[in-house]
Parts: sequence; C-alpha cells; structure tokens
Amino acid sequence: MPTTFIILLVLALALSVEAFTTPRAFHSSKMALRMSEPVDPMAEAELDSETLLMMEKARRADELRAQEVFMTKSTGKHTCRNCDWEYDETKGDVMMIGGTIKPGTKFEELPSNWRCPVCRASKDSFQETLIEIPGFAVNQGYGFGTNAMTSGEKTSWIFGGLFLFFVLLLSGYALN
Repeated sequence: MPTTFIILLVLALALSVEAFTTPRAFHSSKMALRMSEPVDPMAEAELDSETLLMMEKARRADELRAQEVFMTKSTGKHTCRNCDWEYDETKGDVMMIGGTIKPGTKFEELPSNWRCPVCRASKDSFQETLIEIPGFAVNQGYGFGTNAMTSGEKTSWIFGGLFLFFVLLLSGYALN
C-alpha cells in the first residue's frame, strides 16, 4: 500500500509541473525559436498576420542593432595590462628611469623590443585607451562637425557659450 501511494504522489507531482505552464508562455517560446531560425516561405503562409507582423518587426530591430556602430577616437594613451602604467604620446617615457623615448613619439613608432618601464612587459601587453563618440558612425559626417565631437567637447562648447552670454549680459550693465 505505501509503495502505490508514493508512486501516485510522484506521478501527481510530475503532472502538476506541466499544469503550471501556460499556453501563452509555451507559444512565446515557440515564437522565439521560430524567429531565430530561417523562415520557410511555405510555413509563413500558415502563420497569422499578427505573427508575421511581429516577425517583421524583429527582423527590422535586428537590422537596426547591426547598424549601431559607435565611432571611437584615440586619446594617444596606452595602458599596460600588467601594471596599469600609462604611456602618453605627448610625454614619452623620459620621466622614467632609463627612459629614452622622447615626447611626441607615437606608440606605433616605438621599437618592437620596447618594454614597459615599470614591469618590463612587452609592447603587445599595452591596450589603447579610446573615447567613444556618442551617436552612430554613419551619422558622424553630418552637421557642422559637432557630430564627431566627444561628449566632453560638446559640454565645453555648451557651457562656454553660456558663460560668454553671461559675460556679455553683465557687460551691457557696465555701459550705463
């Protein structure tokens, strides 16, 4: 008697797990699988118009995500991944003991046997520090050149313009 009770209990638990899956969740998981796979044109004829519209929106969203390429700008600094020492092209490494690289030397122009002055890591261990420019790369050529500015440069222009306007406003009072 107790073994049949345990078997019935296990069977009831197994069936109750399926009872809690909603048809809508099951349908959406099938839909996600359908969207990731290539769609057969004959199978599309069997789908309803709402499903086709949703699939078209998903395709369009994927196309737009592929266009989201942001422009990056080099800062002229390279950071050692081992010790976090930063090579600045404007400073070189003459400030370090035994440094022979003069200021203004680009990182690409460094000799191939050059090493980090702190941890002696090779030139390959350095990573370039980049600034991301807000906006899509396809839009960088439009406007008056402001689309290719970094967010810090745009902020400087905005607050510089506000400061200039404030100075002009105060200078108007000085004329009296």
